[in-house]
Amino acid sequence: MVQRFPMKAIGVISGTSMDGIDVSIVETDGDTMVRPGAGRTYPYPDDLRRELLALIAEPARAQSEPLENLDKAVTDAHVDAIRRFMSENGIDPAEVGLIGFHGQTVYHRPEVRFTRQLGLGTRVAAALNIDTVDRFRHADVASGGEGAPFVPLYHRALASGLAQPLMILNLGGVGNVTYIDGDTVIAFDTGPASALLDDFVLRRRGIAFDEGGRLAASGTADPQLVAAFMANPFFDRPAPKSLDRQDFHARAKGVEALSDENGAATLAEFTIESVVAALRHVPQAPRRWLVTGGGRRNAHFMKRLREKLGVSVDPVESVGWNGDFLEAQAFGYLAVRSVRGLPLSLPTTTGVPHPMPGGELHRAA
Repeated sequence: MVQRFPMKAIGVISGTSMDGIDVSIVETDGDTMVRPGAGRTYPYPDDLRRELLALIAEPARAQSEPLENLDKAVTDAHVDAIRRFMSENGIDPAEVGLIGFHGQTVYHRPEVRFTRQLGLGTRVAAALNIDTVDRFRHADVASGGEGAPFVPLYHRALASGLAQPLMILNLGGVGNVTYIDGDTVIAFDTGPASALLDDFVLRRRGIAFDEGGRLAASGTADPQLVAAFMANPFFDRPAPKSLDRQDFHARAKGVEALSDENGAATLAEFTIESVVAALRHVPQAPRRWLVTGGGRRNAHFMKRLREKLGVSVDPVESVGWNGDFLEAQAFGYLAVRSVRGLPLSLPTTTGVPHPMPGGELHRAA
């Protein structure tokens, strides 16, 4: 089959929360030309989600058992999501050159050079009759990289026409940044983003998150606690570096003595200070910050970031990006890079020893 670029590629991924399968389409040459398209999220079947959550709770199984039935079930759920996406958006499968199939991460331990994503690229290619790329992270991890983050090169492509240096901040459970200045791309985790605050308000108020940051905005942060949290050596460690969602929970117990409002304000301020500390690890202060992830909807976070950083801090939608589907689009983009033999990760994004190609191509039937 002769492949012509640019091409349309569909990216599909389910994150570690397993709350849905994100599907999006992008037209790209795998380099500088990127035209993002529609995106949708489709839920896992309830019984499959329960099985996956149980598996995550037993990491020894995820590391060592073959899990053939789960591999097939995860694959089939993604295939169904892709079919629905194409149908609902009027996409002719014949127009799609590649599927970028990330799969479902169930075990990720780069320190022992092991990562596992459930899902069978061969099964996707056969079911949809579209060439499919999977196993994006494996070459990176096998070579000593962190295997994450994998979106920075897509960020660079999207940002090619924007004023630089530019920082893209993802405020999920953990915060991470991509610094872009021409060909310079640096990426790393910054610290806790929404995880500490979400878990605090769940314990105190029985709500899933501090909507709009209203609770935090109504309180006063404890500066001594924030300073104690920021004394952690993680913040001075050179990039690239990464965190687990739970890494700061034990250290943040001091907020339990505070009121709901002041505890929320203190944890929010910790998030803000950890983002500001990211400036220690980039060549120069960016001219602008673009924010993605659920935290971009937290008005208190956004207000405090603008006050502390002193430059424009805007949601990614302000430049026409869709923050809900950047990661799915990225794996469509990376699939095209993979078949072209281009790097998917860099020493400055995952700590891999040299620019690292990756992914495995499975041809359509």
